[in-house]
Amino acid sequence: MPGFVGAVQIISIGSSGVFNVGDVFLIQPVASSKTFAGAGSFNTGENLSITNYQSNTNTYDFDAIDQGNYFNL
Repeated sequence: MPGFVGAVQIISIGSSGVFNVGDVFLIQPVASSKTFAGAGSFNTGENLSITNYQSNTNTYDFDAIDQGNYFNL
């Protein structure tokens, strides 16, 4: 069913984002990433107190190929 859209302002779209105005059957963005972070890296909030005396983040990847997203249709 068609729709009417007023003014649209786009400030930013990420690298794997999708923006669509109008009729659509299927939108399926596919992205994958690998993140390495040490202890306490993704903590959010106010007045955090994180004590980590010895931390080591191993970023060496032992396998040659990770699982891909080849057949995500």
